Amino acid sequence: MNGATPNLQILDDRRALAERVAQHFADSARHAIDVRGVFSVALAGGSTPQAAYELLATSAFDDLDWPKISFFFGDERCVPPTDDQSNFKMARNALLLPRGIAAGRIFRMQGEIDPATAARTYADVLGAEFGALPRFDLVMLGMGPDGHTASLFPGTDPLTDDEFLVRAPYVAKFSTYRITLTPLVINGARRIAIATAGAEKADALAGVLGDTYDPVTYPIQIVRPVEGILNWFVDKAAAAKLAPAAAT
Repeated sequence: MNGATPNLQILDDRRALAERVAQHFADSARHAIDVRGVFSVALAGGSTPQAAYELLATSAFDDLDWPKISFFFGDERCVPPTDDQSNFKMARNALLLPRGIAAGRIFRMQGEIDPATAARTYADVLGAEFGALPRFDLVMLGMGPDGHTASLFPGTDPLTDDEFLVRAPYVAKFSTYRITLTPLVINGARRIAIATAGAEKADALAGVLGDTYDPVTYPIQIVRPVEGILNWFVDKAAAAKLAPAAAT
């Protein structure tokens, strides 16, 4: 990854991966609350985060100080919050509702309104909560088989409009707009956790963690925290094509 060495953990299967991601969330929350009294997290969509959220909703994590946690989102589809494609709906059903998280601690992207307006509105929300430049305690991300993350897709420089906190790119492969945090915000986090699973991710992961830096092809390569910690959590199927040096 252009000389960068990520903290990479390879788990046996999807279940073990979800358990590790849930534990990382909990460890990050405890640390932030101990140090700063609050914990801010940007949630990801996808099946691996969903499995982790469902674990976090169980009694195993009752000891977390949930009222001190604020929930944001890394990206959103341009659909209403009741739509099955909504990242918010998934997180709400898997974690937020079972945990009884107060509405005032949940900051969703408004996928149901004009995308550009939704991006500006969410940037205003971040500004009100964090100040000029947000610094999340944890940003959770996934990676698609094409190397995208959040709603930063191949074919466009992910640093486009990076002076903004949130933007609404048009994703040609889906013929629709998305709403996403920019790399400026993502890389400002204290911790970033990327989780990905499945054999269909193996080629992309090998490319992303290889020696060539090409974020137009693999937008997730732009994820490089300025002062924070980057952790990759992957299952064995996704890691199958990694070079030996990357997998150790």
